[in-house]
Amino acid sequence: MQRRYSFIIPVFNRPQEIQELLESFAQAHWKLPFEIVIVEDGSSETSEAVIQQFSKQLPITYFYKSNSGPGDSRNFGMKRASGNYFIILDSDILMPKTYLPTVDRFLEDQYVDCYGGADAAHQSFSPLQKAINFVMTSFLTTGGIRGKKQRVNSFEPRSFNMGISKKAFEATGGFGTIHPGEDPDLSQRIKANGFTTAFIPNAAVYHKRRISWKKFYTQVRKFGLVRPILNSWHPKSAKITYWFPTCFILFVIASIGLGIFVNWIFLIPLLFYILLVFLWSSLQNRSMYIGGLSVVALFIQFFGYGNAFFWSTWHIIWRKKDPKTQFPHLFFE
Repeated sequence: MQRRYSFIIPVFNRPQEIQELLESFAQAHWKLPFEIVIVEDGSSETSEAVIQQFSKQLPITYFYKSNSGPGDSRNFGMKRASGNYFIILDSDILMPKTYLPTVDRFLEDQYVDCYGGADAAHQSFSPLQKAINFVMTSFLTTGGIRGKKQRVNSFEPRSFNMGISKKAFEATGGFGTIHPGEDPDLSQRIKANGFTTAFIPNAAVYHKRRISWKKFYTQVRKFGLVRPILNSWHPKSAKITYWFPTCFILFVIASIGLGIFVNWIFLIPLLFYILLVFLWSSLQNRSMYIGGLSVVALFIQFFGYGNAFFWSTWHIIWRKKDPKTQFPHLFFE
């Protein structure tokens, strides 16, 4: 059966992002059968005018609905899509011209009902976006534990770049109401239903991460709160690596304490790691400024995630609290 692709993109008050995303679609000139389904999730600043600009260039379907969160909006779009294979994107994405042909070749050679791809930084991104992308994806940081294996036992496809067959969507019911965390939750339920999942190494997208330091901290803190909830729902998904950020916090505190009150030599491992991150990011991004920002992003990521992960583990895993009662802001009704 020929695959017909439907790109499912929820959006909330981000018409400029949709403008840039659709421009990247228009420049791709793909010959494969595809459509773009944009779901406006109760926005007060809609993307309708932007979409009309591209209606003659691209096969776009546009829906407006009341606000119910990104997971439910993706389900809404998949139910109304005409394709038989759905590709889930965030609105802050730019599409490489090679993306869809790469995905199609992989699925032709090794069909799976769900796949995930990586995210990368486009040359047009700001220094802050490039620094955050580095710490979210580098093997030197927690980004490296996302996993980059073709057979995904540890890697969980994420909704900024995720494919799911119509068959797998119908079997699982799609995304749940938790946010963030709706994508790894769905990934685990897809595997529990007997579907095969894979990582496609070259199917990367440019992920802008509309972010400031404050928003980045809020984001990684929510990731930390969500993970123990997911571990309680899917015990087989729990890994010791999720404790790394919390352990890093203890390592920093111990290094500074011992360095000040005992001997400065205890600071050397911490300083060496900071220098390594700085140099690696500087070389990769060809900018010492971005290297410095990456060090800041590293500490925000580890401390935001690590504290929240421990706090959530205390309540959800050890005290057996109900997740919706303990953290209601992580759920949409």
